Amino acid sequence: MQSPRPTSRRVTMTDVARAAGVSPMTVSYTYNRPARVSPDTRARVLRAAATLGYAGPDPSARSLRYGATRTLGVVLGEHLTYAFDDPQAVRFLAGVAEVCAERGYGLLIVPTGAGDDDHDRVVAAAVDAYVVWTTTDDDPVLAAACSTRRPVVIHGGPERAGTTMVGIDNRAAARAVGVEVFAGARRPVVLSFPLDRNREMFVGSGIDPDSVAYPVTRDRLAGYRDAARDLGIDWSRVPVGVCRTSDEDDARTVMRHLVAAAPDLDAVAAMSDQLALGALREATGPLRVSGWDDSDVARQHDLTTVAQSLREQGAACATAALGDPVPDHRDAWRLVRRGSTAA
Repeated sequence: MQSPRPTSRRVTMTDVARAAGVSPMTVSYTYNRPARVSPDTRARVLRAAATLGYAGPDPSARSLRYGATRTLGVVLGEHLTYAFDDPQAVRFLAGVAEVCAERGYGLLIVPTGAGDDDHDRVVAAAVDAYVVWTTTDDDPVLAAACSTRRPVVIHGGPERAGTTMVGIDNRAAARAVGVEVFAGARRPVVLSFPLDRNREMFVGSGIDPDSVAYPVTRDRLAGYRDAARDLGIDWSRVPVGVCRTSDEDDARTVMRHLVAAAPDLDAVAAMSDQLALGALREATGPLRVSGWDDSDVARQHDLTTVAQSLREQGAACATAALGDPVPDHRDAWRLVRRGSTAA
């Protein structure tokens, strides 16, 4: 008696959509809301399904068991309002939502950072996979997401075994923009994102990037340090103003401390366009300033900046979380020179 052949991979709605030349949402409507699909399209979908051996959606897909929710979870590591207030978070989530809409998935935002129940909130989320906004190696919500054994994609880092990381080469980009803004400067300073989850606001000099918990902050500081060394600037003497958030008001508060500590400062490398705008508004004299993200703010205020597409990175994270390969985004950035660093 012959042994049974190994069971092949289960045919999915996405497979049927590709074969029929339609979107996964159209396949879903064919089975669940047929009135929303034309007779010709429905016939084409059903022919493709029959050819592939697809019997229709699994009835258990209506349950909330893992692998059956058709929902993608985004773990922000921030309060819920951050998803709507921060311009770059909005763009990132739009990219995630675009992929979800194309594939007939729902989107669940899982805010954390509000208390001791973060771990339970993440584990209990009825989702098939997680996209995690950049965080730290020791963040318990990252460990919580990984403990579920569902796919986990991390935007911006940290890199962790068993997960996928999507993001640009922040160190190389920071080095490039740092050389631009620090060139000719006598007293350069940095406006930084938070260093760790305590989010303390302070001013220090020559902060060691290796001591920083957030990988994006760590890599950008390392890149600015590389730029300073390229230009013969002593990094140990470079003041770094650490902000709690990427908000302009935080930047203005920290800039006042920087001006008090270094009244002759003449160049600011900021880790976001909003922080750069805060620096410009607190400037007491001529100032070279660079930002990051090439947002509307950068274009409105003629800011030299690093251009990257958070929307494309969001879409790449969602695509990876749903099981498809994604291209390497490490080189998906460019330096944009504008008047804010003109000689």
